[in-house]
Amino acid sequence: MKLDATDLRYVTSDEFRVLTAVEMGSKNHEIVPLPLIVQISGLRNGGVNKLVGSLAKRNLISKVQNAKYEGYRLTYGGYDYLAMRTMSKRDTMHSVGNQIGVGKESDIYIVADAEGSEMVLKLHRLGRVSFRAIKEKRDYLGKRKSASWMYMSRLAAQKEWAFMKILHEHDFPVPRPIDQVRHCLLMEFIDAYPLRQVSDVPNPGKLYSDLMDIIVRFAHAGLIHGDYNEFNILIRRETGEPIIIDFPQMVSTSHENAECGFPNLVFRYFNRDVECIRTFFKRRFRYESALYPKFRKIVNASGEEGFKLDVMVEASGFGRKEMKVLEEVRSFHGSENCC
Repeated sequence: MKLDATDLRYVTSDEFRVLTAVEMGSKNHEIVPLPLIVQISGLRNGGVNKLVGSLAKRNLISKVQNAKYEGYRLTYGGYDYLAMRTMSKRDTMHSVGNQIGVGKESDIYIVADAEGSEMVLKLHRLGRVSFRAIKEKRDYLGKRKSASWMYMSRLAAQKEWAFMKILHEHDFPVPRPIDQVRHCLLMEFIDAYPLRQVSDVPNPGKLYSDLMDIIVRFAHAGLIHGDYNEFNILIRRETGEPIIIDFPQMVSTSHENAECGFPNLVFRYFNRDVECIRTFFKRRFRYESALYPKFRKIVNASGEEGFKLDVMVEASGFGRKEMKVLEEVRSFHGSENCC
């Protein structure tokens, strides 16, 4: 769904208490019954009835009738408002502008802080693809069926935040992360355009070499991007330097499936990253090079960056359990992420 922040300023504090109550109730209920919303919010029953009606009209929650009782579900709109309100209270985000990007799993908006400085807000929307895969294959989250798409989107945002923060701290060419709340990630705005929009470059050989060097540098730090293509590479308008974005599919070269001698997940991701760049340059710029990084050679030289990224990310709070849930879900539709 499209983000509409128009009504955000008109949502009262009591309405946000009810919205938060629905979110909390969703942890254990597919449909949150009204008595539980009353209990969690701490508001009077009659008042809550009026408030849920107002929130439902704004499409921040949806009313659901099942065989046992009627209750409510949090919508993506409500989840957006809860995240933006938290960012507003932290003074990291002040206003919302135009949508500048949309994908299978995220929406991108221009936003600004109180001083008017532009930033980029990314809202993860895994429900478009991944949630269908979860529903079809298995229930990863026990009783959290209705909230699982929100939970998965939040995990994706947390993973991207963890990787971006460490990558930026170690001077990798990535945007500076500013804040992360629920399924939302706030980052610096970079005056750049996607590589997919570039029809001509002064020196395609240099750009090709730079992009392959970044793949190698990632791998030396124990990392594979997993979706390294013209959609996730930005070119700075002034300098022509590449900036890498979109990290929810990142995997470690020391992943549990990284044994040598078998075309495993890590091997496949690495080769796909390399082939995506080779294919794009051949098609778009008619440039083809016989030089490109080989997985085993790179892995044997890993650690040259002086730190292990997966260890640092896990230490930051995004652990192997959360990583495994995301990887399993993405593996169901990984074949769609082709060059």
